[in-house]
Amino acid sequence: MPELPEVETSRRGIAPHILGKTFQQVTIRQPNLRWPVPDTIAGILPGLRLDQIDRRGKYLLLSTTAGSLLLHLGMSGNLRITTADQPVLKHDHVDFVFADQTILRFNDQRRFGAVLWTDSATEQHPLIAELGPEPLSEHFHADYLFNRCQNRRIPIKSLIMDSHVVVGVGNIYASESLFMAGILPTRPAEDVTLNECQRLTTAIKTVLQWAIDQGGTTLRDFVNAQGKPGYFQQSLSVYGRTGQSCLKCAEPIQHLKLAQRASYFCNHCQS
Repeated sequence: MPELPEVETSRRGIAPHILGKTFQQVTIRQPNLRWPVPDTIAGILPGLRLDQIDRRGKYLLLSTTAGSLLLHLGMSGNLRITTADQPVLKHDHVDFVFADQTILRFNDQRRFGAVLWTDSATEQHPLIAELGPEPLSEHFHADYLFNRCQNRRIPIKSLIMDSHVVVGVGNIYASESLFMAGILPTRPAEDVTLNECQRLTTAIKTVLQWAIDQGGTTLRDFVNAQGKPGYFQQSLSVYGRTGQSCLKCAEPIQHLKLAQRASYFCNHCQS
């Protein structure tokens, strides 16, 4: 599943090619995604200029004077910059064609992604309004996380994956950050100390920035705007490495199911 680094990689990849350009046409081949693609965008967008491309959590926000597109990559989605002479692939569901014939193409094999429209402020949209702070921002820090941990018996991994607490820390990066911070994913959140919260917030910021710098993680489906995979999977310390030697202590990496998600850890280096 594309997580924050993959979505940020997509944002950075598409922006130089389409920002400031005018929409000419919208082609919807498959409207049945996680929510129906509104057919009204085919009438609204032509003639509008794309003024801004932002990311909020795992959502991309493409803004015009009339409103904004909200794009979510779901489990298997990607965005490619292409042209009309390139073949349409099986799961290419929506094309945004610009006046210079550049095409932003939305592909999603499993169809858990989303293409939505709002004519209100994006921060007021129901999918955006209740999101927690951005992990790479100054609003996400040790004191904030420590306060959110109080009186919470849920595992610390589940807490940092809660988008109401902090956005964009998905399964891969939660496992990697907890390993870097030396904290077991199963620890009750309320037992995590302020000092450990300092280590964990620093680790989350470090891991996410590393992943962005390497173009995200491609385990199966994700490709960037040019159709290229990310490379952070080559730097994973624990995720997907069950039974392999810990890179710090050589003990075997273990895994368990936590809230229906695979969690990877070193029982020696994390406590």
